[in-house]
Amino acid sequence: MSEAENQATSVLLPGSRVAVYSKDKKTLEAAQAVEKDWRFARVEIQSEDGDIETAIATYQDLPSPDLIIVQTETVDEDFTERLGGLAEHCGEGTAAIVIGPKNDVYLYRQLIEMGVSDYLVKPVQSEILADVIAKTVIERIGITGSRLIAFVGAKGGVGTSVIAQAMAWGVSETLGQKAMLLDGSGGWSTLGVGIGFEPSTTLPEAVRAAENQDEDSIARMLFTASEHLNILASGGDAMLEQVITPAQYENLLDMLMVKYPVVMVDLSASTPGLKNAVITRAHEVILVSTPTLPALRLARSLLHEMKEIRGDSEEGIEMIVNMQGMAPANEVPKADIEKAMELKPSAFIPFNPKLFIGSESEGKRLIDDKAGAALVSNSLLPVLKTVLAVDVEGIHVSEESSSSGIGGLIGKLAKK
Repeated sequence: MSEAENQATSVLLPGSRVAVYSKDKKTLEAAQAVEKDWRFARVEIQSEDGDIETAIATYQDLPSPDLIIVQTETVDEDFTERLGGLAEHCGEGTAAIVIGPKNDVYLYRQLIEMGVSDYLVKPVQSEILADVIAKTVIERIGITGSRLIAFVGAKGGVGTSVIAQAMAWGVSETLGQKAMLLDGSGGWSTLGVGIGFEPSTTLPEAVRAAENQDEDSIARMLFTASEHLNILASGGDAMLEQVITPAQYENLLDMLMVKYPVVMVDLSASTPGLKNAVITRAHEVILVSTPTLPALRLARSLLHEMKEIRGDSEEGIEMIVNMQGMAPANEVPKADIEKAMELKPSAFIPFNPKLFIGSESEGKRLIDDKAGAALVSNSLLPVLKTVLAVDVEGIHVSEESSSSGIGGLIGKLAKK
């Protein structure tokens, strides 16, 4: 099994369909419990009180799913014949798992030779069922579904890093999703200050570990900010030299995206080559600007370049106008911004130095402040609704409401 497949128990699974046919109440309950696992956010699981005959009848008229799980109380010659009958009505890429009544090595080998992916003995625990489904789906479809989100500023000082950190807290704590935040700025990184920790690595060390597939070293380099958020920030890198190549950084991203469903990269002080590489492959790019003319001019030029390297398309590019109200007399009106940019900004963030600068300087989570939690939930997270398939219904938070207890209660990832 490949390295990617070995990591199947800790990755976001690709969009897929799984059907479970069983007359055993405990098996059906186990299958329903699997749906609550964060790894299965993109997996549609259909549980039905039935058997192999039910499955055969179903797929005579309907297209088969990616994986069919059938439970039987008798694994005899008649059952194996009916299994062959089921195969005749299934697409070539459909996998099968059998749940049977006894532990029989000979039977297991026979079923594997027939093309069955795995054989489980009842009763089946939900944890075991989840891992077997995960490995089977990964084997058949591969690892997809992990989302790469890039943050880039029109120029320095527009608040790109603060926006990236705020969104990372929102995705991990408000949405309860496993996420990785990393910085491509090398020695220019301020991520450690904003989050409140001392970086333990440099970019050359991190990319070298990725090249060697050294997961233990990568794990030691990470800062665990919370149960759902890990951070990889560098410190001590040379500030006036190019310390890594874009290809090396992409190797690091490849390694991290195997285990993290959401990977977010702050590109605010990265080299042009690294920005180009990450923006080209990112599922969504967040362009941050202020409403002032100098920033918007650069944002317009940057937007045109990003569209070119992304196939002459603005799909997957979102714009956030930050610090609105900082200098009202010198700011471009909202309507004029949309017209000049030829792109409607996804969010306008009000100028609030006490909230943003205070939070970053003191290394505090923006979502721990009532106003900060409301801003993240109401203005920032909706920007990611498409790339993360987020159901934004009900995620509105009042500034007057308490910010405690938000994590895990609202804004869960919707199934595709």
